[in-house]
Amino acid sequence: MEARRPPEIVLDISADRTNVKDVVKGILHTIFFHRLFTPVLPTTHDVLDTTLPYVTEDDIEHTIETRTTALLRALDTTTAPISPQYHASKPAHGLIVVQFLEKKRKKSGWFIAKADEEAVWEVWVLNVSVTGARSEPEAARNRRRMETGLQETAMRVLQVVNADRGYIPPITTNEANPFPFQVLVNPKGDGWGQKMGIF
Repeated sequence: MEARRPPEIVLDISADRTNVKDVVKGILHTIFFHRLFTPVLPTTHDVLDTTLPYVTEDDIEHTIETRTTALLRALDTTTAPISPQYHASKPAHGLIVVQFLEKKRKKSGWFIAKADEEAVWEVWVLNVSVTGARSEPEAARNRRRMETGLQETAMRVLQVVNADRGYIPPITTNEANPFPFQVLVNPKGDGWGQKMGIF
């Protein structure tokens, strides 16, 4: 029997260079807020006049900070802005992929110790585009688009987490976070970049 492929949710995020880190961090925190199945102290941050939930667990905050910084470094190598605010270069693209995993016991022989293996049960793909503007009016239009796009993306996360819960694995451990996770920046495997037209 063929294993079922985990759901893959693609979120398109577009922001200018000044706001891209805050926007990406805000969406990542929103995803983690809804995918941690342990008590979380609710905290919020405002990003582009939108209030988003934030997770205040050190390991998650550190992971989100390091991965968004790595994404920014990768994006900076693909663009050459004329100034921090206005540039006419080709928009840069990158990916952040969040995988939620479940620990499963490997089936083994009678005398062989069983070990855990991790299987992906859900994948979030953030397709990030950095936009530029050549003038103040264009920058103002981009900001309105960013604000609208951020709100729509946050609502999309809510729709996904509330729509189908049947594929979420049962919690079978007392660990603080029952589902480990991986956050990848511009992964080359599984054709993510090719599917998005980035690599």
